[in-house]
Amino acid sequence: MMSNHSSATEFCLLGFPGSEELHHILFAAFFLFYSMTLMGNTVIIIIVCVDKRLQSPMYFFLGHLSALEILITSIIIPVMLQGFLLPGMQTISLAGCVAQLFLYLAVGTTEFALLGVMAVDRYVAVCNPLRYNIIMNSHTCIWVVIVSWVFGFLSEIWPVYATFQLNFCKSNVLDHFYCDRGQLLKLSCDDSLFTEFILFLMAIFIIIGSLVPTIVSYTYIISTILKIPTASGRRKAFSTCASHFTFVVIGYGSCLFLYVKPNQTQAAQYNKIVSLLISVVTPFLNPFIFTLRNDKVKEALRDSVKHCYQLFKD
Repeated sequence: MMSNHSSATEFCLLGFPGSEELHHILFAAFFLFYSMTLMGNTVIIIIVCVDKRLQSPMYFFLGHLSALEILITSIIIPVMLQGFLLPGMQTISLAGCVAQLFLYLAVGTTEFALLGVMAVDRYVAVCNPLRYNIIMNSHTCIWVVIVSWVFGFLSEIWPVYATFQLNFCKSNVLDHFYCDRGQLLKLSCDDSLFTEFILFLMAIFIIIGSLVPTIVSYTYIISTILKIPTASGRRKAFSTCASHFTFVVIGYGSCLFLYVKPNQTQAAQYNKIVSLLISVVTPFLNPFIFTLRNDKVKEALRDSVKHCYQLFKD
């Protein structure tokens, strides 16, 4: 705890309540999740880079999405794992807290922008297939990915700066497993109502702004698919979008619950659960969502496994 007239130079993360035995079990579980997330998303990046069958815009974007998933889970989980092994409360410096919050929000924003781009890519593939290679050429794909990354990182500079301009004099204890903005706002002794409102508007702009092209794209995609006369044709057309659509529902659904609301200081336990969904569960599921429902990726994986087996056998 701190005096009423000072600001924090470090923060204590409460993490998860429970006994030491429970913490060891949670450490093992989350370490397993983290390891499989790293392995699964790395495999996707490698096969997208080396397999010629996956040299298309859809898989180029998927490679970047997997890289973002690795980053977002690596920003959160190692700190969480360290907390499980410490006997008391985990501390994080002010600079570390600023860096963690900025990277988490910036990578998340980049991911939203990329998901919007992927939705438009699926729209062009389904609704305008004859011009797909012209519209989604390599030059266009590279530029939209660069813009997504730059927008993601630049757009979060002011929100993080504004958050840490507040004086944290009520306490330095965060009831979370990382430097969550909502919990930081609860510690402020300043009037943060205006700041919260601006942050709310920016969350609306970023999340809803990237959701609009996704909704519009899928409206046209569904309309086009329903016009296909054969059931097999409809299944084939929808199969090209099913993985992305599933990921969109999980990703946007959880983030809308967490960020798009005027009050940033909601109940800590609710916040932790949704944050786990975003930073642990979704990155873990990404390789399964995009491989189990995609024949080309499954073929590339099978061929890669066979090739590796032959190399070790020889």
